[in-house]
Amino acid sequence: MEQDELTLNKKSKKEAWVSKTHNVSLEEVNSSIAIPKNAGFFRKLLAFMGPGSLVAVGYVDPGNWATSIAGGARFGYTLLSVILLSNLIAMFLQSLSAKLGIATGKDLAQATRASVGKKASFVLWILTELAIIATDIAEVIGSAIALNLLFGIPLLGGVAITTLDVLLLLMLQRKGFRIIESIVIVLMATIFVIFAFEMVASHPKMGALLEGYLPHAEVVTNPAMLFIALGILGATVMPHNLYLHSSLVQTRKYDRTVEGKREAVRFAKIDSTFSLTIAFVINSMILILGAAAFHGTGLAVSEIEGAYKLLGPTLGVGLASTLFAVALLASGQNSTITGTLSGQIVMEGFIHLRIKPWLRRVITRLLAVIPVFIVTLISGAKGTGSLLLWSQVILSLQLPFAVVPLVLFTSSKKKMGEFANSIPVQIIAWIVTAVIVALNIFLLGYIFITGQDLG
Repeated sequence: MEQDELTLNKKSKKEAWVSKTHNVSLEEVNSSIAIPKNAGFFRKLLAFMGPGSLVAVGYVDPGNWATSIAGGARFGYTLLSVILLSNLIAMFLQSLSAKLGIATGKDLAQATRASVGKKASFVLWILTELAIIATDIAEVIGSAIALNLLFGIPLLGGVAITTLDVLLLLMLQRKGFRIIESIVIVLMATIFVIFAFEMVASHPKMGALLEGYLPHAEVVTNPAMLFIALGILGATVMPHNLYLHSSLVQTRKYDRTVEGKREAVRFAKIDSTFSLTIAFVINSMILILGAAAFHGTGLAVSEIEGAYKLLGPTLGVGLASTLFAVALLASGQNSTITGTLSGQIVMEGFIHLRIKPWLRRVITRLLAVIPVFIVTLISGAKGTGSLLLWSQVILSLQLPFAVVPLVLFTSSKKKMGEFANSIPVQIIAWIVTAVIVALNIFLLGYIFITGQDLG
């Protein structure tokens, strides 16, 4: 009898990957969104659409803006090729993340814990929490700057106000997960429309713009250009997005059969690719705006506030600066929603700790607000710019700890079954991983050695 129980325990551990117990990702919304059966392609696609939008938010958060604007202002359209490459890498990794969640029924944090054990999981949880706090710092700074630009609220006051978005998030969560997705999509659409208007108003040179998407040797040979290119690449794939996506795809109530999972993977890839394409277009428009409005004018624009002040006079459209700040505020509010969800996912996945969502949000936001508040009090706007840089450095440090396990897990037939990466996909995945790790190491080394920032 005891031997049978021991055998059963060992078997249950080996089958942890396919466990259907209470330990599911985002338990309160897992399988909460119905998928219509015997419906047409577009009805099913509409039901699966949503997680990609929440993931795409991380690619247009305030942490990316200053780098893209500076890249366009200093080097014209040349770095559009870097944005294109970054987005292709992001699409590839997010598709792996979605496939992991659907095929195994576990998010990336849960999958990692099942493989490395409690002690290593606790360390990885701490590192991931630092990355989420770093992301939240970027959102706090972005929202505070936007409030300052729109309403003249001092940065310290703006930082304090950002803590109130806890109430907004709680209200949205009570309305259902589909409502949260809808709000995010509306805010993304707002950002898209604003930058489309501003890009058209800037009258970009179409020939040079299209040429910018082609690879340029100068990106590698010019140290200043390479540094900004590395900043764009290093900040593109956010580690928390990989945890987030592997969980969000499980909010859909698809059949947990091989055929049902195969269909879910297919629609998740379409959703992710579409949403990240929108993010790619937005990031392109930010850089194009910087290039068309400021490149060759002699104006030194390396930060968000500078772009805001100069946009209206440069484009000859008084509304341009205000719309720019509105888009920044929308970006900051969008990102705060996904940051909370990511925090919940990694806490429950890595250390199996569940706390009330409002408490989770308060803790994360306070840990982000406190350093921003102190730096703003001491150094003002210049200090927040430096803090924004270091938040990206922390994200870069955490990235390999998310990407490497993701590639390992999705390449394992034992864990993924027929959904395991093919040999060609594995080769591409490890090349992408090597590129990301190498670029992040180079970027961090450059920052620590030279003390330069991304502007």
